[in-house]
Amino acid sequence: MSGRPLRCGVRSRHSRPPGSRWVYSGMLQILRNKNLATRFQILVEVAANQPNLQQKDIARRLGVTSQAISEYVKELVKEGWLVSEGRSKYRVTQEGMNWVLQTFRELRNYSSYVGEAITNVTVCAAVADQELSEGQSVGLEMRGGLLVATTEPGKGARGIAVGSARQGEDVGVSFIEGIVQLVPGRVTVLRVPDIKGGGSRSVDMTRLKQALGGGNVIGVIGIEAITALRRIGVEPRYLYGVADAAIEAARSGLSFVVVCSGDYTPALLTRLSQANLEYELLDVGGS
Repeated sequence: MSGRPLRCGVRSRHSRPPGSRWVYSGMLQILRNKNLATRFQILVEVAANQPNLQQKDIARRLGVTSQAISEYVKELVKEGWLVSEGRSKYRVTQEGMNWVLQTFRELRNYSSYVGEAITNVTVCAAVADQELSEGQSVGLEMRGGLLVATTEPGKGARGIAVGSARQGEDVGVSFIEGIVQLVPGRVTVLRVPDIKGGGSRSVDMTRLKQALGGGNVIGVIGIEAITALRRIGVEPRYLYGVADAAIEAARSGLSFVVVCSGDYTPALLTRLSQANLEYELLDVGGS
């Protein structure tokens, strides 16, 4: 059993309960004042590269003119936040550094506030396992590749239903915390000989039928693979974007079979490996 974080967000441990409002003292001055924002950026650049950073380099990094940077630097020197140590040499004073640190702390706090605010207004869609009421605590788990809201919030991920729903209906879930527990699905790759190796005519159809199993989601890559499946009366669910579908299915706990022509198989296996998914490769060509 492994854990999977919900994509729609995880509520902070310190988040407020439903019905409460997030309050912030006001938008930071640095986000409302272009002059302050530019001063902050200049001081950071100088602090990171002092004392040999030229004004033209600052202008290039900030995307403004050298003349504009020159005017800002003059103001910062006049106000005691920068000190000149010769031609094109500047150093941030202690007073300037204190302002940078104070502003950085404010930005960090505001960033945390924004993160919590966004997380807590996030609503995920799930399938109601039973009849649910608005405001009810629910558990969240994966079943058949779908997120399901249950009446057992004590284990795994959990949240609050934002509306009422009957069994089988979709329901919004907010204030989510925890991790959805699931067993990753298994990807099986059935390699069909490419046309140079005889194509579908060289497939052992009995072996192919047995390898497909029952109830698995099937995707197909390559003409030879498509014709092989049609010869045994099987139509795949996926003809396009098969590698992405297989990866997403496995991550959602579904088993997936890819019937793949030989010349496309190396690229498919590379994609699965890059996604850190285990797979089984079987040849269905006749001996």
